[in-house]
Amino acid sequence: MLRKVDKHSGVPAYLQIVNMIKSEILLGNLQKGSQLPSIRDLQVIFDVNINTVIKALEKLKNEGYIESEQGIGYFIKKDIDVEEGIIKIIRECVTKLKNSRIDYYTSMLIFEEVWKNE
Repeated sequence: MLRKVDKHSGVPAYLQIVNMIKSEILLGNLQKGSQLPSIRDLQVIFDVNINTVIKALEKLKNEGYIESEQGIGYFIKKDIDVEEGIIKIIRECVTKLKNSRIDYYTSMLIFEEVWKNE
């Protein structure tokens, strides 16, 4: 679900938008060929400056997730397919983290460090 960005999260607003749109693709709520709301509608949904929306859309476009048609809008270009086995591993990991009382932000820090070092 697309929602307002958290202006106090420390994560740049345009990256929050990129991540929300990627999440919607991953969850199947936005599928290949689906049209995104207009830039102005996204501005209202995310409650950000229009330039922030454009920056997020350009990043998604550069990464190959969306494409634009002049005068028409932005469309989902590809799906994000994740094997069910990967989702199962992540669920098990999250369960272990929660059982160990490790909060979300600490978990993300751990994940980021492991990612960098592998």
